[in-house]
Amino acid sequence: MTDRGDLAIVRWPGRAASGEDGLAALLAAYHLRTEAEKGAAVADVDAVPGRYRAEISDPRTAFAHDVVLVAVSEDAAVGCVVMTAPAEGRSEVKRLWTDPAFRGRGVASGLLGAALAHAAENGVGTVRLSVWRWRTGAIDLYERLGFTVTESWDARDQLVCMERAV
Repeated sequence: MTDRGDLAIVRWPGRAASGEDGLAALLAAYHLRTEAEKGAAVADVDAVPGRYRAEISDPRTAFAHDVVLVAVSEDAAVGCVVMTAPAEGRSEVKRLWTDPAFRGRGVASGLLGAALAHAAENGVGTVRLSVWRWRTGAIDLYERLGFTVTESWDARDQLVCMERAV
């Protein structure tokens, strides 16, 4: 666990039930916001594409082979990130999300720092990620942490692919 003031970053499933319970809500907020930003706003998680709905309804199964880090403040989950299991010396960062009420407090950078530390401890040589072009704040954060734009491995339009050495 890494502490940042009143913020704790725990590997999920964490020691506190609130981290586990709050993860589904964070993933729901992430996917609902993403669908809206893509111009396909949906009213609730029941209308989110099936593969994403599965993450929300059963994150334990969806991320069974990955590491999920949850930022917790006063027993409430306020942010999350998924680090995929290493493959060919690489891992991928996915689902970085901070509750909007907690933005600007170092939650996302703390989660990414913990994810990068985990990658280093487990022999990962490169961490990569993809981010929607319109998420300029996230892209700025990734660049500050040493990620650079690289050739795309994903054919979806408007997606920026980035990576950095660990």
